[in-house]
Amino acid sequence: MIASMTGYGRAERAGAQRTVTIEIRSVNHRYYDCSVRAPRLFTYLEEAVRARVQKAVTRGKVDVYIMLDFAGAETPDIALNVPVLEGYLSALRGMADRYGLREDLSVMALARLPEVFSVRRAEVDAEALLAEVTAAADEALAVFLEMRAREGARLAEDMLARLDAVEALTAGIEARAPRTVAEYHARLEARMQEVLHGVGVDENRILAEAALYADRVAVNEEIVRLHSHIAQARALLHGGGGVGRKLDFLIQEFNREANTIGSKGNDTEIARLVVDLKSEIEKIREQAQNIE
Repeated sequence: MIASMTGYGRAERAGAQRTVTIEIRSVNHRYYDCSVRAPRLFTYLEEAVRARVQKAVTRGKVDVYIMLDFAGAETPDIALNVPVLEGYLSALRGMADRYGLREDLSVMALARLPEVFSVRRAEVDAEALLAEVTAAADEALAVFLEMRAREGARLAEDMLARLDAVEALTAGIEARAPRTVAEYHARLEARMQEVLHGVGVDENRILAEAALYADRVAVNEEIVRLHSHIAQARALLHGGGGVGRKLDFLIQEFNREANTIGSKGNDTEIARLVVDLKSEIEKIREQAQNIE
């Protein structure tokens, strides 16, 4: 199965004490890169989620967000930190007396001072939270992978159709190439007849020139390699898995053969076919850059 490198998945698990939400999103990347972010006090959750993603994804820039909402938890115990408050009051009154300042203390002003209140929350069961987070991660990952698979199937279908077009254009070049030599032979003989004005033409000389020309413009090897590359690309797309990097390399070989044919061909029809061929190869390359 071919998978796209772009995808998105989200899952939410709501309980009596908290709601766990996991979001996974990915974009194209040359290699595999995964970033997991959890709230500051719960970073211990990140490694378990990262391990799950790494088992399922081989390529792409993946970002995972772990969000925790404790709105349903027990009301926290908020208590006045008396020693701290009395220390503030003593220092503030001493400052007012020493510098002749007006004492204008208020409850709200004191409440804003650091550590005036102590907040005690019910302890979180780390193992239970980890179980909830990993369960939500598995659900989000399933949605994420399904989206990547759907997009990958669409990309594979498009590339297979373009490979058919590449094969047809290659066949066109293959059929046209021998005719260019025959046409060159005819043009050469006509020119020599014109120059020599009816004097006998050395057919051996014409054949030798035509043979040199045929050797110079021969594209048989390039055509054979193109057919081989087409077969390999189809096998990769039908085989599935993480084939993106292999396709990247193979498409470079497609371009190399197309460029060589273009440089050798001294024929307008072959030149037109090569332009169309390179256009299809470029479209395949663009699609392959999205493949895992």
